[in-house]
Amino acid sequence: MEHFGLPLEVIIIFFVVIILSIFMDLVAHKKVKEITIADATRWSLFWIGLALLFYGYLWVRFNKEWADLYLAGYVLEKSLSVDNLVVFIAIFAAFGIKSHLQHRILYWGIIGALVFRAIFVVIGTSLFYASPWVGFVFAAFVAWSAVQMLKERNEKEIEDYAHHWSVRLTGKIMPIYTKLYLERFFVKDSELPNEEKKCVTRKGLYYATPAFLCLIAIEASDIAFSFDSVPAVISVTQEPLLVYAAMIFAILGLRTLYFVIAALNVYLVHLEKAVIALLFFIAAKMALQSFNHVFGDTGFDFTPGQSLTVVLVTLLTGVLASLIAPKKDENTQHQKLNQQD
Repeated sequence: MEHFGLPLEVIIIFFVVIILSIFMDLVAHKKVKEITIADATRWSLFWIGLALLFYGYLWVRFNKEWADLYLAGYVLEKSLSVDNLVVFIAIFAAFGIKSHLQHRILYWGIIGALVFRAIFVVIGTSLFYASPWVGFVFAAFVAWSAVQMLKERNEKEIEDYAHHWSVRLTGKIMPIYTKLYLERFFVKDSELPNEEKKCVTRKGLYYATPAFLCLIAIEASDIAFSFDSVPAVISVTQEPLLVYAAMIFAILGLRTLYFVIAALNVYLVHLEKAVIALLFFIAAKMALQSFNHVFGDTGFDFTPGQSLTVVLVTLLTGVLASLIAPKKDENTQHQKLNQQD
């Protein structure tokens, strides 16, 4: 088979479709404060349909072989991305950020992913050799996030981040305003009332907000996961354009798939426990993969299919547990007690 190369027609169609779709998504959710299950499901189906339309275009315009390579890469990236999605939930929980701001952070996180994935695809399989050491570090972070979720399951949205780990870590690098400011990543010094200036780590013209710190954590998680996903997809096909297209269509659908899980989390009270269990599984899997690369193959590993099965079974268990043993509403309990009195 000849090389697919970089056909100008495909490049133009791909980027036009992506840019228009992102614009549509932004406009559609411009005034939305909370993403519902129905809305997230519709957009998830939209992105899957768009990816399949691109598959059909490659088949008709070129041939089935090229189209199948793209589709195989898309399915593989989608499967690997489920782990990333679960970590997104943990990061938002660690920052105490709710759904109305999650949408904005994930939107810009996806924009960053478009850029970083392009860089990583160009670098190619060399990223595989950086993966082991990054894997150990990130496995520890994922496990730590799971522990934090266990400790903070009943806590409300954070009002002041002065003692948050992210502020302590980055406060000496850049000035930070330790409270959320609307839905913005940065705030001017002149915009803050004098009484609020006591909530900055140090004097500056501009201050990063906790929303920006959360965005950095989201980007870092995507970069860390790309160390495994990029080489995995490249193993399917070494054609840069097909690899990049497969990854981007999978990533664009990841954000709305996140909101399907997050929206269900509001109604399915035991789903968070399943997510915590998955975080420990993901941490162990990443550590095992890194160990195999650094110290030699142990003979134990999880394939993408096995990993996806564990994720789906665990989430399904959380869903069924919520349906079988839902938590009683506190207001209903109080009403029953009052009626008894």
